Amino acid sequence: MSNEHIDFSLAELCIVAASEIFRDETPEVFATLIGTLPKLAGYLARQTFLPGMMMSDGIYYLAAEPVHVGPRSPDYEVKKEGRIGYERVFTIVAKGNRHAFVGPVQVDKYGQMNLSCIGNYSAPKVTMLGVRGLPGNTVNNRTSMFIANHNKRAFVEGEVDMVSGAGYNPTRYPGGKYPRGLDHRQIITNLCVLDFEGPDHAIRVRSLHPGVSFEEVQDNTGFDLIKPDGLFETVAPTQTQLDIIASFDPHNMRSKIFKDNPAGRRSA
Repeated sequence: MSNEHIDFSLAELCIVAASEIFRDETPEVFATLIGTLPKLAGYLARQTFLPGMMMSDGIYYLAAEPVHVGPRSPDYEVKKEGRIGYERVFTIVAKGNRHAFVGPVQVDKYGQMNLSCIGNYSAPKVTMLGVRGLPGNTVNNRTSMFIANHNKRAFVEGEVDMVSGAGYNPTRYPGGKYPRGLDHRQIITNLCVLDFEGPDHAIRVRSLHPGVSFEEVQDNTGFDLIKPDGLFETVAPTQTQLDIIASFDPHNMRSKIFKDNPAGRRSA
């Protein structure tokens, strides 16, 4: 059966697209997957093309197989094959063999991220989590992002309200030399997939989700985006990929990722 005849949700489309951020990784990469969509994307990558991926999602051990999302029965036992305490995590961070998949609340044209507050830092309108691990993540490791609602409040004009995670703003680096480990890869949103492959790491539209135009993405972004030649549509999931996703999400937690769980093809 071709992908054209398979029904899938927007969440499933984004999970499959997000799994591709790991396509070029080394077999032993350590992935930090924060949130339902990043976890399922990492699980799919591990099951289909990156079997050696190590994953951390708030647990101290390494599992022999992905731990499904949502409630687990009392008799469920994680298949543990090692521990990954803070000391080992920071060793891996320092070595750079890590890919952090995170969810900031703001991103600017330089890829700088905000997870701390909205408004002026000295008198914010809203306070959130603080910088958490974003400073260390972004100057040492590969970083990708998931933003569920692509709009100008998330993709802001100018700089983010508080720079929690580093980006490619040249004025932030004396001499214009970026940190050695700064390596932003992709951003997955409800409208498209973005990357940093424009001139001087400018954010570029990599693919458009079915039924979405470049103009709609640009209208919902606070800065100018790069439109590459031959812009393509985000690849639809296969039935095999959908079955793998469902096996690790038996309670359909993915249906809560986007409001009202829209279809992957907007025309549907």
